[in-house]
Amino acid sequence: MDGPNAVAVSAEGFGLKGPRGWAFRGVDIDAKPGALVAVEGPSGSGRTCLLLALTGRMRPTEGAASVGSFRLPKQLSAVRRISALAHVPGVTDLDPALTVEEHLRERALLQRRFDGSLRTLLRPPSERAVASRLRIDTALAAAGLDREALPKGTRTAVRDLERIEALRLSVALALIGRPRLLGVDDTDLKLSDAERTQVWDLLRSVAESGTTVVAVCSEAPKDAVVVSTAPRDEADEQSPENPETDKKETADALAEAGRA
Repeated sequence: MDGPNAVAVSAEGFGLKGPRGWAFRGVDIDAKPGALVAVEGPSGSGRTCLLLALTGRMRPTEGAASVGSFRLPKQLSAVRRISALAHVPGVTDLDPALTVEEHLRERALLQRRFDGSLRTLLRPPSERAVASRLRIDTALAAAGLDREALPKGTRTAVRDLERIEALRLSVALALIGRPRLLGVDDTDLKLSDAERTQVWDLLRSVAESGTTVVAVCSEAPKDAVVVSTAPRDEADEQSPENPETDKKETADALAEAGRA
């Protein structure tokens, strides 16, 4: 469903070459505003790198892509401003010692600092607090994170969250910025079939509300726009599937993303 803020995502011959060869290559995308895009492929096939490239965090090596009216790689910073990331290992890690409330409050304060107009910054503290709380509540509702269902409400430490609850929190934090494009990594990692269904229902709901979603997975749902990073031939093969390769891919992605 198109929304007022959703953006189309397209790519042609999109590729990125890293220190160990091609992270991904020959990727084509044609997704309408408000689409649910599933980046499908085995571990180590460049899924995370593609996610970071489409959200302006990594510079592609060949081909071109567009996010809304912005072109990649020429307008990386513009794409970063309208996109957000969730659940990306090494990039958006949650602090296990902090509570849910602390994460939310910190993100809301940062968001207010970076995107607030002068008029907003000059508003009385009480009004700014109400606006921040409304933004947090809206993000929590969109992410389907019920604070009443948590062991200690929003005072629950991240280390005590279930895996799917942590994913929902990461999505909520990303949505506080009201992005037009949301990138989510490892959507189905170590989740049960029932939990995977919940996650796809969540991301589908976010997309239908007007935020285009790009999600990394090992198996895409049937109603998604599917983009595969699986090697097409021997010349394009990436590293074999194994945990160490996955760690190296994430490390490379984080290094390339820098502080973007």
